[in-house]
Amino acid sequence: MLRFSNFLFPESRDPERDADVIADCVAEAKLCDELGVEVIWLAEHHFDGNCAYVDPVTFAAAILAATKRIKVGFAVAQVSLHHPMRLAEQMSLLDNLGRGRVIVGLGRGTAYNVYEYQGYGIDHEEALERYEEAEGIMLKAWTSPQGFRHEGRFWTLNVPRLRPTPFTRPHPYLIRAASSEDGALHLARRGLPFLMNVQSLETTAKRLVAYRATMAEAGFDAAHIARCMDESWVWRNVVVAETDEEAQRIGIPAFEAMQAHRKQLREKIYAEQGIIMKKEAVPPARVNPDLALIAGAPATVAARMAEIEATGVGGVICSFRLGPMPADVAARSIRLFMEQVAPRFAAAAVPAAAE
Repeated sequence: MLRFSNFLFPESRDPERDADVIADCVAEAKLCDELGVEVIWLAEHHFDGNCAYVDPVTFAAAILAATKRIKVGFAVAQVSLHHPMRLAEQMSLLDNLGRGRVIVGLGRGTAYNVYEYQGYGIDHEEALERYEEAEGIMLKAWTSPQGFRHEGRFWTLNVPRLRPTPFTRPHPYLIRAASSEDGALHLARRGLPFLMNVQSLETTAKRLVAYRATMAEAGFDAAHIARCMDESWVWRNVVVAETDEEAQRIGIPAFEAMQAHRKQLREKIYAEQGIIMKKEAVPPARVNPDLALIAGAPATVAARMAEIEATGVGGVICSFRLGPMPADVAARSIRLFMEQVAPRFAAAAVPAAAE
């Protein structure tokens, strides 16, 4: 039974309008809370205007305060840019503020935007190792009531007991991102659920088959595999309108403008410095509107969601506000989705943790 969430990933091209876009985001989160969306997911990107609120940790506190039941997830916190003890404290505080409504989504950091690492004075080639060491520190911090010592490559720590202690025991709910098949299978061998980035339906289905098979080979039983599938999420860009034609008229230009803006600063840095983190030989599915955009009337969108449900994954992370799309247009799309698409799926709105 498929569940639905909203990826609040707002573009702000004009620095003078940052405050307005951030206010729109709070309003969108409140609308989603009202309509029964299960999770609001927050991104983390710096310096380029691709994510207007930039800091999802601070912004999560505002969303938790403005809403009553919706969960707030990170998709994802760029762990390599954070001090792990500071991040552990912040996530524990959010877990208390939301009384269990927080989903701590972790990833190493962007695979594309070298300027995000440069702006923080971090070598992008260290990102994965920083992430792996930091995740271990955070788990120790949440689960070591007597404190702990840590000596690693990047941090040497002597930590008393973390305060506040997590509201959720033994620690806040944790999920990891996997943008590649290798990453997904690494998590499968650990018996962990994951967040998948935008992929074609064909790639999604194949990856999930491999994910299940790898978990079985690692010795996990059918119940555990089913639970991990149910807790995993795939990301799609979604536009709903009264007709297919209207949805495509709205959605395709917004999607294409969003993709163009997301690579603008990356290409500028490459022209100036000759640095590129990830060179792609062919355009990936995430930039192809035929593969990465679901735009249509409610019946059309429901049919596409049913195809995703057939893969066995538990939930869809829907990005509704794409690029320069006005907030009111995104709000109409969200309302149509939750009123005319989500009810066709039995588990479209699952109650969050008790208030």
